[in-house]
Amino acid sequence: MKVLITNKKRVILALCILITVCAAIVGFIYCENTGVMKQSGGLPIYSVQTDKKQIAISFDAAWGNEDTQSLIDILNKYNVKATFFLVGSWVDHYPNSVKDLAAAGHSIQNHSNTHPYLTQIGTEKAREEILACNQKVEKLTGKSPILLRPPYGDYNADVITLTESLKMYPIQWSVDSLDWMDISADEIYNNVVPKIKAGDIVLFHNAAKHTPEALPRIIEDLQKQGYELVLIEDLIYKDNYKIDVSGKQMPAK
Repeated sequence: MKVLITNKKRVILALCILITVCAAIVGFIYCENTGVMKQSGGLPIYSVQTDKKQIAISFDAAWGNEDTQSLIDILNKYNVKATFFLVGSWVDHYPNSVKDLAAAGHSIQNHSNTHPYLTQIGTEKAREEILACNQKVEKLTGKSPILLRPPYGDYNADVITLTESLKMYPIQWSVDSLDWMDISADEIYNNVVPKIKAGDIVLFHNAAKHTPEALPRIIEDLQKQGYELVLIEDLIYKDNYKIDVSGKQMPAK
C-alpha cells in the first residue's frame, strides 16, 4: 500500500511539472510570435514608471476642428511632439488636418471609429471600431496606430484583452486638464502643471475653448522645470512590463 501511495504522488508530481512546462512553452511561443511579454492585469496604461524626467501630452479629437492648426503652430513653436487620438469619423471629415498633424511629426493614434462605449457593443463590434479607425489613419498617414484610447475612458477586461490581441496598447491618462468643460486657461493650467510628475500622460482636447490659450504657458513652465515632452509611444515600455493597480506601467523585473 505504501508503494502505491508513493507511486501515486510521483505521478501527480510529474503531471504538475508537465503542466508547468507546457504553460511556459505556450508563453514563450506567444512572446516569440508577438515580440511582447506583458502583464496588464486587465488595466490600460495611465502613467509610466521612469527615471527620466519625461511626460507625454495628448489630445483627443472626436468632433470639432476649430483649433487643430493653432495647436500645431503652438507645438511647433516649442519644438514639442504630441500624441493625437483621432476618431475615425473625425478622420473622414478632416483628412487634411490628419495629414498636417502627421507632417508636423505628431503621433496619430486610435480613438475608435464612431466614439461608442466599447464595453457596451460586444467584442466583435469593438474590434470593427478599432480596425476601421486603424485603416483610415493608415490610408492617410502610411502608419497604422499602435495605441488605443477607449472613448470616454471606458474599458473593461474584454476591451483590454481585445486591444492587446490586436498588438496595440490601451492608453488612459494620469493628469486631466478638464479643458472640455470650457474652463478658463488659468484653470486648465492649474489642473496640469502643479500635478505633473515624471511618467505622466496628460489629456487635452483639440477643440476645447481655452486650450490654445493655456498651452503655451503650460509648455513653457514644464520645460523650465526640466521636463521633456515626448510621444506616448516613446514613453511607454513596449515589452517585458507589468501594470500596477494604479495603472502605472513599469518594467517586469
